[in-house]
Amino acid sequence: MLDIKWIRDNPDKLDKALETRGAPAMAMDLIKLDERRRDHLKVLQDLQNRRNEASKEIGKAKGSGDAARADALIEEVGSIKAEIQDGEETERRIDAELEDALARIPNVPLDDVPIGADEADNVEVRKVGEPPRFDFAAKEHFDLGEALGMMEFEQAAKISGARFTILKGQLARLERALGQFMLDLHTGEHGYQETVVPLLVRDEALFGTGQLPKFAEDLFHTSEGRWLIPTAEVTLTNLVRETTLDAADLPIRVTALTPCFRSEAGAAGRDQRGMLRQHQFYKVELVSVTDEDGSIAELDRMTACAEEVLKRLGLAYRVVALCTGDMGFGARKTFDIEVWLPGQGMYREISSCSVCGDFQARRMNARYKVAGEKAQRFVHTLNGSGVALGRALIAVMENYQNADGSITVPEALRPYMGGIETIAVA
Repeated sequence: MLDIKWIRDNPDKLDKALETRGAPAMAMDLIKLDERRRDHLKVLQDLQNRRNEASKEIGKAKGSGDAARADALIEEVGSIKAEIQDGEETERRIDAELEDALARIPNVPLDDVPIGADEADNVEVRKVGEPPRFDFAAKEHFDLGEALGMMEFEQAAKISGARFTILKGQLARLERALGQFMLDLHTGEHGYQETVVPLLVRDEALFGTGQLPKFAEDLFHTSEGRWLIPTAEVTLTNLVRETTLDAADLPIRVTALTPCFRSEAGAAGRDQRGMLRQHQFYKVELVSVTDEDGSIAELDRMTACAEEVLKRLGLAYRVVALCTGDMGFGARKTFDIEVWLPGQGMYREISSCSVCGDFQARRMNARYKVAGEKAQRFVHTLNGSGVALGRALIAVMENYQNADGSITVPEALRPYMGGIETIAVA
C-alpha cells in the first residue's frame, strides 16, 4: 500500500507510474478523498471543542444560579454528542473508502525497471549454460511421463478436474528429491531458515501481501472463511505482521516447501496439457525482510540463490528483468528466471524474485527501529521462488531425457534418490 502523504506530495509521479503499468491516473481522486477525510476530521474536532466548552459553561451557569442557561447548554451538549457519534460513523466510512482505494493501487516501479506493456517488452539480463543437443526429437514432459507410466492426467481429472496431475513411483520420488535438495541448499548454504507454515490463512494475511482485495478470483476460498495459500510468500511474509523489529536483527531470511493453490482464473487456454500450469503444485519459497537500505542488494542475492538451484542441476536458463506492464501488483522490481525446455524449444519461467519496498509492510504494519532513533520505519520485503518443484521436474525430465524415453537423474539429486541414476520403465 502506498503512503497517502507521498501521493499528496508526488501526484504526477504516481500517475506516471500507473501509466507505465497500464493503469489509469488516480492521484487526484485519492487526494480529493483524503481532503474529504481531512475536512470531516476538522468538523469533528470543532464539534468536540464546542462540546468541551459547553460542558465547562454548564458548571458556571449552575454556579451562578442560571438554571435556564444550564438546561440549554445540557441540551446543546446532548445534541453535539449525537452529531459526533454520527460523524464518527461517517469518519469510519470515509477511512474505509480511502483504504480500499489505496489497497487497489499497484506499487510504484523503481526507476531502472524497463517500461513496457507486457512480456514482449521484458529485457534479458543474462543467459547461463547451453541448452542440450539431442540426436533425436525431444519430447515434452507429459509424453515422457505417460510413456513411463508414472504421470497420469486422465485419472487426476476424474478425481479433481482439469489442471491436476498424479505422479507415481520414481517420478514422485524425483519431485520429492527436488524439494529436499532445494531446502538443503537454501538452509545449508544460503542462510535461510526452514519454516513450516499454515496453508490456510485469514483475509488479513492475504491483504498484507497484496492478493486481497483485488485478486480474490485467483484464490481458493473455504466455506469456513479461510483461504488456501497461492504461495508460501503469504505466510512467510506475514511472520512479521504487526511487529516492531530491531534493525540489528535484519535481514531476516526464511524458506518453506509447501503446496500452493491457484485458480488460474486468468490463464484460460494456456498450457492446458501437462503440468506446467496447475491448480495445485509444490514450491520452495524464499522471503527476506530487510531495512530500507538493504533491499535492492537483497534482490540480487535472492535471485542468485534461485539461480544456484538451476546451476547445480545443470539446467540452461536466462534471467529477465520484467517491464512495468508485466510486473506483479506488489513489486517494485522483478527478475524472472526462465529455464530451457527442450520439448517446447523455448525458455519458460521457473522462478520470479521481487522487491516490494515497504508496500507490503504498510499493509501488515511491520516496522523496525534503529538504535538512537525515536521514529520507527517500515521494513522492506522481498519474495522469490527457489524454485517451483513442478516446473523443475519438467525441466529435469526434458533436459535429461534419453532416446529410449528414460530420464537420467542429475548428479545433485542422486543422494536424494537412493543412488538411482536412471528412471525407466520397470
